[in-house]
Amino acid sequence: MAGRDLRALFSTNDRSLETAEAFTNRHTQWEVVAAALSEHLHRVARPDFDVEDLEASRANVVVFHGVGGIGKTTLSRKLEAALAGAEARPVQWGEPSWGETRILPVRIDLARSAGNDFERIVLTIRLALAEIGRPLPAFDLALRRYWEAQHPGESLEEYVSRGGFATRFGKGLSQQMQSALSDVAQALLLPGTVGSVVGQVTGSLVRALRERRQTVRALAGCVRLADLLDAEPDLDALSFYPHLLAWELAQLPSDKQAVPVVLFDTFEEIGDRTHRDLERLIQRVVWLMPNAFFVITGRARLQWADEALQGQLDFTGPAAWPGLASRHHVPAARAAGRAPGPNRQVLIGDFAPEDCDDYLARRLSHHGRPLISSPIRDVITGRSHGLPLHLDLSVMRFLEIRRTRTPLPADFDHDFPALIARTLSDLSAEERHVLRSVSLLDAFDLRLATHTAGLAHQASAQRLIERPFVRENPFSLWPFHLHALIRSTIRTADDATDDRWTPADWTAAAERALAALGAQWTAASSRDRILLVGCLRQGLAVARDHHLDLGWLTDATWAYIGDSVWEPLAPPAQPGTENAMATAADALVELLSTLSRRQHEHRTLSIGRLTAVIDSGLLPPELRDVGVYYRAKAERDLGRTQESRNGMQHVAEAGGRLAPAARRGLAHLARLAGDFPTALATARTLGWAGRHHRVEGDVWWVQASMDRAAASYAAARTEAEEHGIAGERATSQAQRALVIAFTDPAGAADELELAEQLLTGLNLRTTTLTTKVAALVRDAGDTTADVEDRCRMLRAEIDTTGIVAAAALLELATAFHHAVLNGHDQVGASISRVRNLTGENSDYGYYADIAAYMADLPLPAPSCVRWIDSEEQTRARWRSLVTTRRAQLGRRT
Repeated sequence: MAGRDLRALFSTNDRSLETAEAFTNRHTQWEVVAAALSEHLHRVARPDFDVEDLEASRANVVVFHGVGGIGKTTLSRKLEAALAGAEARPVQWGEPSWGETRILPVRIDLARSAGNDFERIVLTIRLALAEIGRPLPAFDLALRRYWEAQHPGESLEEYVSRGGFATRFGKGLSQQMQSALSDVAQALLLPGTVGSVVGQVTGSLVRALRERRQTVRALAGCVRLADLLDAEPDLDALSFYPHLLAWELAQLPSDKQAVPVVLFDTFEEIGDRTHRDLERLIQRVVWLMPNAFFVITGRARLQWADEALQGQLDFTGPAAWPGLASRHHVPAARAAGRAPGPNRQVLIGDFAPEDCDDYLARRLSHHGRPLISSPIRDVITGRSHGLPLHLDLSVMRFLEIRRTRTPLPADFDHDFPALIARTLSDLSAEERHVLRSVSLLDAFDLRLATHTAGLAHQASAQRLIERPFVRENPFSLWPFHLHALIRSTIRTADDATDDRWTPADWTAAAERALAALGAQWTAASSRDRILLVGCLRQGLAVARDHHLDLGWLTDATWAYIGDSVWEPLAPPAQPGTENAMATAADALVELLSTLSRRQHEHRTLSIGRLTAVIDSGLLPPELRDVGVYYRAKAERDLGRTQESRNGMQHVAEAGGRLAPAARRGLAHLARLAGDFPTALATARTLGWAGRHHRVEGDVWWVQASMDRAAASYAAARTEAEEHGIAGERATSQAQRALVIAFTDPAGAADELELAEQLLTGLNLRTTTLTTKVAALVRDAGDTTADVEDRCRMLRAEIDTTGIVAAAALLELATAFHHAVLNGHDQVGASISRVRNLTGENSDYGYYADIAAYMADLPLPAPSCVRWIDSEEQTRARWRSLVTTRRAQLGRRT
């Protein structure tokens, strides 16, 4: 449904422009209301329902809360109209289940601009009930007594007429009240007109009720009426009179019965969370009218179920309001088996992209077609993150630009300062301070928010997380995060508020945020990998965006590198920032993101990015050497032996934390060149830091000494487990699976399964490729295992990485398969591919020799490889692996 959008209409001289106050479907919220109201009607219709039971818990309220501009007021109006009649209810909402039951909706705007005080709220509810067409004598007598005491000389009828109530509700109330007072006076046999004997009527009625006279038996059933009429007729007493309304409604005959639905909108404006005077009075209305239904819309959750409010409000705690109790502290998975009942606190979510587009398309039209073009609608939708207020502001911006020129999509890649004002409007000064502080963070918890804000207590942060623009994921490391649009606007839009921050304020907050993240990481277990990655990801973003010193990020970088897991780390850049490196934090972000990405891209790209980081000169020497070392590894993978050796030599001679790894790299280079005695001798000097056992295994398996290699890899895996290095553990196990695949195909299946388990959650491209090659070796010679097709597919995958080691290893596995099948030509093809991979470089040249040994083929020329044993012994061992596999498969040698 849509009405005229007057703001848009008066923003242009174009009379052909068609404007509509678009209403986007809120089907989910209607379903919540319809289900809750149906349940309410069923409950109040039960024979055991007692409207005077003041101790039973209440389930007569639904709360919709959400950020400013999310569409709460529009929803409240639409619900009122839909409850009033089917003609105003969107077709897609469907028919309600309450059939012929009479629903009397009344919406009350609690905004300060609406001028509603508690008197007007109570009077509005009573006026809405005038539609029933019957007096409500118990309430009407009490209200008339209150009015004459509090407003001497001003009749209630005059006030109703002057206050605009008569236009909205008609004049039935005056007649009903006069009828009620006349009936009571007549029952008491009192003389005179009603207007002159109100005080006498109430006094006489109280005496009659206490004496239990038969003449007032119609009102005697209301056991608390006499006490209410006896009480001082002040505002506090007025707040208890709704009990009389509830009782009167319960006495109505079946053909007159109706259920009032009261919609309180803009609930956040009835006061703040320190002074709850009006909220206390309104809560009494809800509690004392259990047969009425209430729909409350506001920015914050309703806190009535919080036991901490005992004393500030009359009725508090989860026992009183089970549907309002907060459940976000316990994830659903942990709450299994509980039955807390329906949740009546509903966060109004953002519009879906298709709803945003529909809203923008229908909001402005020209000759029946959308005025805002599809490309512009796409930009606005993407920028809005589903917030209706952003859509509304964008429409007004569209009209403003259209006065002078044709709007373009780029015009709407835009933040609106008005969003800041709307977000901050009902926050305390400390809450606004916390909000700006946590906008620096992707996610936070109470402690992190408090320390980032520089506060000594958590109260302000606790209040902030209850706001609807703070979202929660209880399974996350830090459970809370800001609504994406609110966060980006606070950080980037021009802030015109009185307490806006200066650049120095933002820098100070960034320093506090970085320090708080570092404190959380250093205080935790050194093996808490999730916390390490989370702190690094957030800390890198804060340091980069605010040009801060690295501080604890240096030590965290070493912890990240040491595990060889390589989770993605690169935080998103702030909008409008340049990609060029300008600070040490910029360079560190690029360094670590390159180390992560190298698992998924060609090594030449990694080398280019690492070279840029190294040449920037922004990193301290020890971190610069991280780039040098991993560039050398990438160069080794590409077969650039000399460049790799130079880099490894530089890092080894520098004596830093990567020196043992660099010495291991030099041992690998010796192995690749076929100098196995040197590689083995170097491995024995490396110790755990240089991964000595794995390097020894790398030497032994190419000698076909598979048992010694398997033992070395097992020792390497055990050491990695002891040191908590997940990446090293997985790599060692993958290598063990490879060597066992040559000798024991059945046992290799278990080893491969373990390797795949250890790789779960890790980003180790080369190791993953090793497990795939190991599976081919395990199946070598089996003509039913599609080995050749799998080889072709894996060869294509390896080509995308540029990793020569993986490509050479695959050719060795292929040669083993064909040697078992006695396919000398195919083995020769594998030998040729290995030589093509290495070119003039001698690295991995021994793979060609091994392939020839497997098939018992002569070498075309004398080999330069230095085996641990003689060439003849090495040839014999490799040939034995082939003949043994043939025997296992039942093939003739």
